[in-house]
Amino acid sequence: MTLRKRLPLAHLPTPLQRPRRLAVATGIDLWVKRDDMTGGAEAGNKIRKLEFLLGAALSLESDTVITCGGLQSNHARATALAAASLGLRAVLFLRSNDPSLDPTRAPLEGNVLIDRLAGAEIRLISPEQYRDRERILDAAAEELRREGHKPYVIPEGGSNGLGALGYVEAMGEVRRQLDLGLGGGKAFDAIVVACGSGGTAAGAALGAALYGVASEVVAVAVCDDAPTFQARIEGIVREARALDPRLPEPTRVTVDDAHKGPAYAVSTPEQRRLITSVAGLSGMVLDPVYTGKAFSALMDLAGAKGPLAGKRILFVHTGGLPGLLAQGATFQDALGLDG
Repeated sequence: MTLRKRLPLAHLPTPLQRPRRLAVATGIDLWVKRDDMTGGAEAGNKIRKLEFLLGAALSLESDTVITCGGLQSNHARATALAAASLGLRAVLFLRSNDPSLDPTRAPLEGNVLIDRLAGAEIRLISPEQYRDRERILDAAAEELRREGHKPYVIPEGGSNGLGALGYVEAMGEVRRQLDLGLGGGKAFDAIVVACGSGGTAAGAALGAALYGVASEVVAVAVCDDAPTFQARIEGIVREARALDPRLPEPTRVTVDDAHKGPAYAVSTPEQRRLITSVAGLSGMVLDPVYTGKAFSALMDLAGAKGPLAGKRILFVHTGGLPGLLAQGATFQDALGLDG
């Protein structure tokens, strides 16, 4: 698809793997699209979206990109690094519970450390302000225009119609891998992927339909609820199809909101034990914010009495390692180190 300028930011194609020991231990016909391997420190699903979004920014001769996310946002980190590589300034609005909203107090760990290394400008906003994030990003863009800059606003998670094209193309990549004989060339029954802003799931559903990759996408919500994400995904799908009328109706999308844990970026003890078990069986490292919750859902949905039991599953590993490293202390019990 050459509808929009696409920058070669990701290391592609990422592997399509069958983690044999993990598949045997779980009894699931499991394949993994290793999008945690799309790059170096910028790796994860966000870089696929940024290939299109930053392509648009350069086409418009922008000199600054503005985006937002949680304090340990993988999207903000990927944006900061990609912007630095292109010589663009990055302004990141990050949600924080620190009442001072002093960016110098943001802990230098995980994604925040990488944001700083990349030279991004961090502006902290409260959870209440974050609910009005679109207006805040637009106001910041207007402020920068008055100063003579050319800003480009990237929405939360890079999740709009243009960003979703990154995962349309990812499904084309999976199709080519299947055609080369991986997995016997057979399509999947379902794709399971973490969902924090909806763009990856929307693009995967469109791409799965376009390239005949799977008949269903299960989007595992890591925050909010199923109706919220269902509406958000449908909106992103409409935007993407308006950009490229060749895109078909998406494959069926089911939003699972039963595995999001106590709160965004907060996992359960069971999820942390699962993350530990998966690493020991496969060498594949999940994170407690996104992929750990998505894999927890996969285990339940593909279990003996689940709706995906006996199905051929593609799990999209969307990355998130820095977020895991920022939560090391919470894994004491899962690693058997308490006491």
